[in-house]
Amino acid sequence: MKLKWGIIGCGGIADRRTLPGMMLSETSECYAVMDANPAAAEACKEKYGAKVATTDYNEILALPEVDAVYIASPVFCHKEQAFAAAKAGKHILLEKPLGLTTEDSLEIIEECEKCGVKLGVGFMMRFHAYHQAIKEVIAKGTIGDIVSMRAQFTCWYPDIEGAWRQVKKLGGGGAFVDLGVHCIDLLQYLSGLEAVEVTGFSGTQTFNYEVDDSTAMVMKMNNGALGLVDVNFNIPDSAANNPLEFYGTKGSIIAVGTLGQVEGGTVKVLACPEVGGYDAQQSRSTVEPVELKVDFGNMYTKEIDAFANAIINNTEPPVNGRNTLSVQKIIDAIYNNGGGKI
Repeated sequence: MKLKWGIIGCGGIADRRTLPGMMLSETSECYAVMDANPAAAEACKEKYGAKVATTDYNEILALPEVDAVYIASPVFCHKEQAFAAAKAGKHILLEKPLGLTTEDSLEIIEECEKCGVKLGVGFMMRFHAYHQAIKEVIAKGTIGDIVSMRAQFTCWYPDIEGAWRQVKKLGGGGAFVDLGVHCIDLLQYLSGLEAVEVTGFSGTQTFNYEVDDSTAMVMKMNNGALGLVDVNFNIPDSAANNPLEFYGTKGSIIAVGTLGQVEGGTVKVLACPEVGGYDAQQSRSTVEPVELKVDFGNMYTKEIDAFANAIINNTEPPVNGRNTLSVQKIIDAIYNNGGGKI
């Protein structure tokens, strides 16, 4: 028996990635789809074999067959739709970010807890095979104590008429809230460290919309390490490497091309067997990195299965509101004050 899902907002990322991932799942099936655009809803119904297509999310929530909903609507809709879903007793996988603000996000978390429904958050990059391998390498102490780390995530997103992500009141921000959330989450999750203070700069450098197309931030972690996040909407896709880097007292991990919607890229681990004393010559050619090998899969299938298994087994979803709330706190700190303590 598979869990039956209702999809709220079946265009965009839902149609491009999450629903194709759900089709590969052994735990889940798409039962009903909703979109404000009736043509999009009908198209998804046919494409994914759903039983119901509608333009009203309340019709999805009224279906007794639906066990859980995936909310992939614009961010300004999240709070209203999540509250309604929680009150209807539907478990919720909510796309990132949770809400427009930390306050909205916390209210969503508390409402789900009050209603006794499970809440997952769409940080699917945690499930990337390389990212899981990186987490294991760091946890084993292979590169020692983390002292520095960096994540850069970019795309080309010029002025587009009617694009909700380019309107602050609809999306909450620009490149930082859309791309930066993944970087912040991954640096904390993979390192096992938590940000305690942040500082950064955010602005619109290239395009004419009101949200940021360029943001850079430094996090001070709870062990004293520094984590750099830089995100852009104004770097051509073909020019991007999207590096993910960790440096420790015994080595480094350099990932290229692992940040994205499809599993791929390369990861090299350099472990120094003996660090030794101070080298005035600063020789950097004595240790060769080792390229990690993994079996790629579908991050979205893994994300769906992880959340579905939490429902089936009555356990806490591995990516949930509580363990991702700090991401929203960091976003708000940079946007509102240019930084601060977390």
